[in-house]
Amino acid sequence: MADSELPECDNPAAVLAFAQRRRAAAQRAEIDVLEAALVWAAMHPEESVADAAPTTGLVFGEVAVPLAGEGAPLVAEFAPMEFGAAIGLSTDSARSLVGDALELAHRLKRTWKLVRAGKVPLWKARRLAQLTTTLPLDGAEFVDRQLAGFVGKISWAGIERLVDQARVAFDPEGAEKQRLAAADGRRFDVHTREATHDGTVHVEGVLDLADAIDLDTAIRQGAEELAALGSSDSLDVRRSMAAGELARRQLAFDLRAEAGDGAASVVKPRQVVIHVHLSHAAISRNEAGVANVEETRSIVSTEQVRDWCSGDAQVVVKPVIDLEAHHHTDAYAIPDRLAEQTRLTQPVCAFPWCERPARRCDTDHVTAHGDGGPTCSCNLAPLCRRHHRAKTHTGWTYDKTDAATYVWRSPHGLHLVKDRGTTRLVTAHPPDA
Repeated sequence: MADSELPECDNPAAVLAFAQRRRAAAQRAEIDVLEAALVWAAMHPEESVADAAPTTGLVFGEVAVPLAGEGAPLVAEFAPMEFGAAIGLSTDSARSLVGDALELAHRLKRTWKLVRAGKVPLWKARRLAQLTTTLPLDGAEFVDRQLAGFVGKISWAGIERLVDQARVAFDPEGAEKQRLAAADGRRFDVHTREATHDGTVHVEGVLDLADAIDLDTAIRQGAEELAALGSSDSLDVRRSMAAGELARRQLAFDLRAEAGDGAASVVKPRQVVIHVHLSHAAISRNEAGVANVEETRSIVSTEQVRDWCSGDAQVVVKPVIDLEAHHHTDAYAIPDRLAEQTRLTQPVCAFPWCERPARRCDTDHVTAHGDGGPTCSCNLAPLCRRHHRAKTHTGWTYDKTDAATYVWRSPHGLHLVKDRGTTRLVTAHPPDA
């Protein structure tokens, strides 16, 4: 057994006592962070936003937004951004944290008091806050009053039933809308972002019963057809293959084009459009290699890519872009080739902790074009719309130090580095005098 480096942990009882103390300290620290989020929100109230929100048209500047339910104060839209950057959270996670803090402090006051006293786990209080945010103020007060004293003991299912009861009692119209919208909970997920090296993915869904029966019947028939055609694969494998065949048949129907002059319709071949970064080995069919699939951020074998592109597939080959080359134009508008180079070099939003894919981002001039910033490879970065607006309308600034490295400065002096998708906090400096 390795020698322990923990202080005064030379026997089992001491180890347990040490772990208990540290766990209690960690829980207290989490509550302190929530307290800090409340103070931060109070420092960025609705009044701190200079311009009122427009009643029509697009919103460009910062506005005050509700992060918790009715009766909780509004907060400057970009405030959670800097708070999250300081503690290693994405903007969405920081908004959730600040919103939960406001919901507890302003609408679930009894529960918040119990949390601060260490009598209710913070995770349970935050989940409760997320449930009650859509309740009217008196509904949230009802839930808080009913749970006072035993919220830490009741099961989560019991809490959900109580919130549903409050919704029906205090917001019957909202409860009915929620019932009618329950169908929106149906989903069908293809987890392409979790693709394995073998090129397989997990698929799951929640369907209407009638739709599920039809889908199962179609897949079963497809599996039977494959067996009749001589497939020796197992039933499970044939069912998975049948699902793909079902999808391709549907795509074929959608892609029918009339030949004209009364001729029968023809079917366009299946088109494969995947942004794949291939290793050198992929050029040769005699070597095994790996391919980096941009859409899923995963790697697959080059043999898998060849299989995808075989048969009647229509393969779209795009020209190779030299990521090291420097491109420049005198115009403000960014040419497609330059925008594509920017997306390939930095595959996600350049803002700290943000993971939004670059293909869903704006292409931003790091130094504004109006301030002399050129439209060139060294002055462009992908920014999602939210962080693009924050950079444009608040004190966030950044520099591009190389092809995929950005140094950010927050309005209150945080310095962060986003390097090829990874963020690290460098140091926290006081604001300039």
